[in-house]
Amino acid sequence: MAIDECKYSFTQLAYKVLPDYMKKLRNNMENPMPMSKFAENGKGVASILREYNIPQDFKGCYVLIRNKRSIYVGISQRVFNRLLQHVLGKTHFDASLAYRIAAQKCPHKMTRFRVMKDQKFLEYFNAAKRYIRGLKAAFIEVDNPLELYLFEAYCAMELDTSKHNTFETH
Repeated sequence: MAIDECKYSFTQLAYKVLPDYMKKLRNNMENPMPMSKFAENGKGVASILREYNIPQDFKGCYVLIRNKRSIYVGISQRVFNRLLQHVLGKTHFDASLAYRIAAQKCPHKMTRFRVMKDQKFLEYFNAAKRYIRGLKAAFIEVDNPLELYLFEAYCAMELDTSKHNTFETH
């Protein structure tokens, strides 16, 4: 029985579909978008989509890149909106990568809610968002939910983004 109307078997996903997505993503990684685009004053998702001639935000997978090395893989129902959250988000939900980077540099035993009120931690959090603004992003559309979730893990392993990616729930 199909999950989320995925028309492929696991074997087809593992040996054909996911590698094909990876090939497309690697191709897009040759010409990534600067994350700084998402921090420009007066620019929102709609204007960035227009600038890149993309008709609308989309469900898919993205990779953040520093000096041609992949550092983070994510998925979203609206990829461009998610990229904007990474650089402008104010909470540990919105800017989860910035939170993770800050927590690595400033370990704590507080709850996420509480630490986001701690001035010292916020300095690390804001520095992490500035760091993310200096990265680049590549992305592909993946419409089927099952394919998207499996591809995120496949891509994170293939690109070795283990420093910042985790699939542990909290």
